Amino acid sequence: MNNSLTEQISIPAITQAGFEEILSSEALEFLAALHEKFNARRLQLLDARKERQTLLDQGLWPHFLLETKSIRDNNWTIAPIPQDLQDRRVEITGPVDRKMVINALNSGAKVFMADFEDSNTPAWEQQVNGQINLRDAINRTITFTNEKGKTYSLNAETAVLMVRPRGWHLQEKHLLINGEETSGSLMDFGLYFFHNAKNLIAKGSGPYFYLPKMESHLEARLWNDVFVFAQDYLGISQGTIKATVLIETILASFELNEILYELREHSAGLNCGRWDYIFSYIKKFRNHKNFILPDRASVTMLTPFMLSYSLLVIQTCHKRNAPAMGGMAAFIPIKNDETANAAAFEKVRQDKWREATDGHDGTWVAHPGLVETAMKVFNEVMPTANQIHVKREDVDVSASDLIAVPEGQVTEAGIRMNINVGILYIESWLQGQGAAAIYNLMEDAATAEISRAQIWQWLKYKVTTAEGFVFDQQKYHLFLHEELQKIKELVGEDRFKNGRFNEATTLFNDLVLSENFEEFLTLQAYHQL
Repeated sequence: MNNSLTEQISIPAITQAGFEEILSSEALEFLAALHEKFNARRLQLLDARKERQTLLDQGLWPHFLLETKSIRDNNWTIAPIPQDLQDRRVEITGPVDRKMVINALNSGAKVFMADFEDSNTPAWEQQVNGQINLRDAINRTITFTNEKGKTYSLNAETAVLMVRPRGWHLQEKHLLINGEETSGSLMDFGLYFFHNAKNLIAKGSGPYFYLPKMESHLEARLWNDVFVFAQDYLGISQGTIKATVLIETILASFELNEILYELREHSAGLNCGRWDYIFSYIKKFRNHKNFILPDRASVTMLTPFMLSYSLLVIQTCHKRNAPAMGGMAAFIPIKNDETANAAAFEKVRQDKWREATDGHDGTWVAHPGLVETAMKVFNEVMPTANQIHVKREDVDVSASDLIAVPEGQVTEAGIRMNINVGILYIESWLQGQGAAAIYNLMEDAATAEISRAQIWQWLKYKVTTAEGFVFDQQKYHLFLHEELQKIKELVGEDRFKNGRFNEATTLFNDLVLSENFEEFLTLQAYHQL
């Protein structure tokens, strides 16, 4: 690294063999250029989120923007989709550890979304090793041997690779540029793009991304400007980058056309990020007593506000010739219980049937064992590569439909499940496992976000449960004590004692008992890594 770059960039972290290939002088120069050009604007947009929250707290509900009406009304479309992104009927997602990358690419899914975000704990070693794993996968040199001597390698035919960087709100504390923590988004995007874009193009594919957690079209505009700059920097044709935006915040659903428009030269459509969307609904309306959601298990994609958002995504995407991707099937195969396993697979089949018949162009699964089930449904309903031709002009979704409060009750079982699963997941995250198999579901950070947000909201308003008792701090502490005992029995005494359950419980308590609502639990948890 040259002296001027050394003065500019500091990496206060342990490095391992091979890290120097990813964190090369040339790559760090690129990250520094991204930081200097875009980080201040990123921070301004995060401040704008706070201003928007103040308006929501005052009862100024979301609406379709008057100033962008012409964008919604005009008949523009996005740029053509590359051939290898035409058929995305089943996509698998997961973190960027080496074995997962191989298994996901071999899963039979059309696309693998390699995740630096919600299913990945952003420890420094995992972020950089994840970049190494993806580089090796693209070069087809990736192998993995487990402790029993079993070796994993890539099949001749593999899924198309897409990458999800961290959201705009997340910092990277181990990469300081001019004394500032850089953006996790810019680091994850920058390293992957710099090292792999030209190789991907040479292999007939391209640098493809999933963009999470955005709340406005101005945040999409920032991503588009990053793409334009990055392509110029490497001398790559404009429009080579393609990105699918996860619609996983309630505010983004009011700006679907605008988000597609900002990214129109680089767009690969939209995706329904259902779990984070529920969390966002709770978070944004947290200071209004009439916006209390019932038990998480009762908020499904058939819940009116969720179904409205899903149909609006399909209609908007197809009007713009863009793919509309469905949501996650979080079930995982249940071993040693054929009846329960069959019931879980039937729920997945029904959910995917709804997505396919509604008009989605593809869907997500979290486990290779579900690829075949989802594929059968989409093969039956969608004989073409996609169904962008199904315009769904019959859909009519209003602003009030998108924020309609669902019916349902808060139950003791729902409270207990949120406490139990929330602590189990946070402990797993602190241990470095961002994708956690909990009670036969593959959970990521959105699970814990919903769990702690609901407990916070229910405590704030002292909800009366279906059983007739008022949920207050006394009840919370009683349930917490009992659920911790259940967790101890579940994981075993040694695992409970030697794990990070005390830290997870303290963090969960801090989040749900705080007077103020923490925007993201991962912001607080990140300091404990």
